[in-house]
Amino acid sequence: MAAGRRIVYAGTPEFAVPALAALIAAGRSPVAVYTQPDRPAGRGRRLTASPVKKLAQQADIPVLQPASLKPADAQAELAALAPDLMVVAAYGLILPRAVLSIPPLGGLNIHASLLPRWRGAAPIQRAILAGDTDTGVCLMQMEPGLDTGPVFACEHLHLDADATAASVHDRLAAMGADLLLERLDAILDGSLAPRPQSKEGVLYAHKIDKGEAWIDWAESALAIDRRVRAFNPWPVAQTAFDGRVLRVHAARPLSGEPVPGDVLPGTVVAALRDGVDVATGDGILRLQTVQLPGRKPIPASAWAHGGDLAGRMLGGVA
Repeated sequence: MAAGRRIVYAGTPEFAVPALAALIAAGRSPVAVYTQPDRPAGRGRRLTASPVKKLAQQADIPVLQPASLKPADAQAELAALAPDLMVVAAYGLILPRAVLSIPPLGGLNIHASLLPRWRGAAPIQRAILAGDTDTGVCLMQMEPGLDTGPVFACEHLHLDADATAASVHDRLAAMGADLLLERLDAILDGSLAPRPQSKEGVLYAHKIDKGEAWIDWAESALAIDRRVRAFNPWPVAQTAFDGRVLRVHAARPLSGEPVPGDVLPGTVVAALRDGVDVATGDGILRLQTVQLPGRKPIPASAWAHGGDLAGRMLGGVA
């Protein structure tokens, strides 16, 4: 029966925590949890356990942290667990074909997009950058290819105009956990068969590079707003001001506010109680929350109180 099947869970960051928590709460605790090795973190660069490891330890679930699953001894260790299914969520390590063939039911991946759109490492950020109005989460049968496997089920999420990578991440993580519990028994007993992904609409969500966080003020206010939201909380959109880096945590485009013809993109056109208005290549962007080097994020209006910003330029080299 499905209830007696042995599950191994593999995940590392916060995105993978809700699904593991849901399995534990439902009495379906994995026989073991795989997560990436502890990494240095914080100012002291202390070795720090992943969020998934911390939860597994609290639940007294055995934790394994191989640097790779390619070596034969690592694969033998997995095989000794005799798993029926491996549930994977943002694990971060490549699972070779030999690993996926160990559980009779293979690997089941929780992916944060509506496949085949945004296969790959950064589906949430790429969806926001592209201006998508919908995204979602899918349960996918894993293959050696990059998120190419057939799909068991998907759940849709509308992207509001103020959606950030942080807010969408949390919502999709919770939705993925719910979807996993809803469909797990049907997947385990074979009553739910996966459907091949469409060959149309395939897009790849390439890993985010920190350099993408730099704002190009020649872009439209809408495009820059998407960049700000896509890179919240990391790596945070940024620009140069007075030779220093100014991080922009929150902003919004102003509808119906054209840029005066003689004003260059990147020019501060107004500093108000509600924020700081900056000219772009198309429209005005209102900065709402900013951060100076070595400081905490503050309302842009508080930053404006530090001096007369109107007419000043943002951009260039920090």
